[in-house]
Amino acid sequence: MPRAYVGLGSNMGDRERLLWGAVHMLAFNAEVDVVAVSSIRETDPVGIVDQPPFLNGVVAIDTELGPRALLDLLLSIELELGRTRAGPRFGPRTIDLDLLLYGDDVVDEPGLTVPHPRLHERRFALEPLAELDPELVVPEKGAVQALLARVE
Repeated sequence: MPRAYVGLGSNMGDRERLLWGAVHMLAFNAEVDVVAVSSIRETDPVGIVDQPPFLNGVVAIDTELGPRALLDLLLSIELELGRTRAGPRFGPRTIDLDLLLYGDDVVDEPGLTVPHPRLHERRFALEPLAELDPELVVPEKGAVQALLARVE
């Protein structure tokens, strides 16, 4: 069964409740087995910096869902937790679920890129990945520990 990693983020509303709500919704899906959840950390926003700080973390899951079906599940969870796509990209949001990694797969399709295209640049995603699996390797980018050493 493939191991996938999902990034969690929120900077609106009851951030911690929203993150844990997303984890529970994943866990209650019959096609998903939540293996581990990183610690949750508060981080500064990236891109549009004039917005509230985020809570971020990563959840490791085993799933028989393919990458596209998993992305569809993540988008449906976001919607159920009140996420709207109104407003600027990288702006404030109630919940953000990003498919960071899906096993060793590399996917480049319209609307779906795995590994996440900016994963190697984002400390707020790399740190919890390293916490969950210090030996993890991002396909075509390298070891998470090495990537983490290169980000500011």
